[in-house]
Amino acid sequence: MRKIVSLASALLLLASVAVAAEPAAAPAKAAVSLTSADCVKCHAKAPADIDAKGRAHKTKATCQDCHNGHPPTNRKIIPLCGQCHEGKPHYKLGGCLQCHKNPHQPKEIVFGRDVTDPCLTCHSPQIAQLKQFPSKHSKLACSFCHDVHGKIPQCTQCHKAHMAEQGPGDCKRCHKAHQPKNVTYAADTPSKQCSACHAKAFNMLAASKAKHKSLLCVTCHQEKRKMVPSCQDCHGVPHAAGNMSKFPKCGECHGIAHALNNRKPAPAAPAAAAPAATAKKTAPAPKKK
Repeated sequence: MRKIVSLASALLLLASVAVAAEPAAAPAKAAVSLTSADCVKCHAKAPADIDAKGRAHKTKATCQDCHNGHPPTNRKIIPLCGQCHEGKPHYKLGGCLQCHKNPHQPKEIVFGRDVTDPCLTCHSPQIAQLKQFPSKHSKLACSFCHDVHGKIPQCTQCHKAHMAEQGPGDCKRCHKAHQPKNVTYAADTPSKQCSACHAKAFNMLAASKAKHKSLLCVTCHQEKRKMVPSCQDCHGVPHAAGNMSKFPKCGECHGIAHALNNRKPAPAAPAAAAPAATAKKTAPAPKKK
């Protein structure tokens, strides 16, 4: 019996020694968490691009929102655009990098001269205007004028001004780029702008002595080209009914609006011819003897 107890004790002692001899398990390594500040240490260009012109990629995203992990732990760290951009027709186009060549400056886009369809997925009001008001502009590709994304060109890039005094910004007073023939203008448009196309009317008005001279052209020709008002719109019925029925058109007496009461008088009727003078009869001279 003693031998059995001694043997058991010896076995327990050996077991405890063996356990004590085993090295302790190494603690698990904590996952490394990178920040955008860490990326800058090795990647100078991409953070600089984002800082300069990153748009929403600068204000609403970090490096880690797009680049999931880092080699060698993760190999596929270049994201697809659809990872974040979805839910709009533009995002279904595919081939994002054909236009957005640098994801770190996503809206720095340079187009060829024949790009239209991708533009229409975001700029639908503009194409609606081009179709509603056909002009030569309607036949051009969007990128013919907008060859850089967000660029609004000056009209004088293709068109000459109507007169020397007009600058590039004056064109937009009357012409909208996507409906150039639908001419509209503000209520404070200077008459000098109108004179570029309507010089005769402008010069007549400037030489007039009537009150119309002090008015802007747009006071009468309101808001839209070729709008010709009726005199009664401002003057009502200024004369007695008898006169109005006899002369229903104001211009019959007052001439045209740009030169009121400046009509040339009708040429006077030629005076009646005076009767031919009657020759006096003279007595015949006496005959000489």
